[in-house]
Amino acid sequence: MWVGGAIAIVAVAAIVVTAVLWPRGDTEPVAETQTPTPTVSETPTSTPTPTPTPTGPPANTNDYEAGDLPRADVFGIHPDLPVDDAPGDEAAGIIAHPESADGAPVFADPAGEPVAWLGQEQQFSGSNVPVVELEENWARVLLVGRQAPAGQGDASQLSGWMRVDDLVLTPTKQSVNVDLAARTIVITTDDGDSIGNEIVGTDFASGTDATPTPLGRTFIMFEDTVESLGYTRGHPIVYLGVQSPTLAGYDGQSVAVTAFHYHDVRSGAISNGCIRVAPETIEALAALPEGTPVYIS
Repeated sequence: MWVGGAIAIVAVAAIVVTAVLWPRGDTEPVAETQTPTPTVSETPTSTPTPTPTPTGPPANTNDYEAGDLPRADVFGIHPDLPVDDAPGDEAAGIIAHPESADGAPVFADPAGEPVAWLGQEQQFSGSNVPVVELEENWARVLLVGRQAPAGQGDASQLSGWMRVDDLVLTPTKQSVNVDLAARTIVITTDDGDSIGNEIVGTDFASGTDATPTPLGRTFIMFEDTVESLGYTRGHPIVYLGVQSPTLAGYDGQSVAVTAFHYHDVRSGAISNGCIRVAPETIEALAALPEGTPVYIS
């Protein structure tokens, strides 16, 4: 996120990562229950009644408009949206994107009314989001933004519910696993028949105890190359959907976005939260699509 006192930050007019980054389901069918062979007894054995597959919360077919709903973008503060309550679990292998050009409503609870709005296109993206729970009518997704800035509440990974009918759902085969203890970064590809693990990084810099790299599951928000940021040596920056757990902002800005990026000094717990990597590592990460799940442990 941040190098030698500098942080990966999104500003109102630009994102600062140690400097400045310029803008640029259906459920499975119920298996048929076989009738067991009756045992010989005086009382006949009855046939069990099949248990229906749960379909989750009922559909909401109301029409909604963005109106005054806060945008679910990187700047958003959403006290009504829940943080991810299962950060150690795997995502569902699906990337969601609003189908309508107008975007789609975001709910804290499928039984309630929308509390935010996810645009189809946003300045710093964040519109391609991983599904972490899929029901017949609803998908729970990870989101950019925060429930509260660090120091004022819980700044960990945000989540929300969206209606399946509002979304384009695309299977994703890849994910990124960052192991802070082993100092490895692995791109995992699951094609349904086999799982491949490509180690793309064998050492990197991460956050200090005071400014740690956020743990748990998040996702690739977007990537950009900013030639003016000399420390990147022209390599892309890969921004994540999660922000610092200890820094509300940086250099007077209101956000503190975690990112992968190149840096000459890239070993040990020395950053303000960002993960500094080698040239070949950042190029491999930058080739992944927006919404790709990232697991940091």
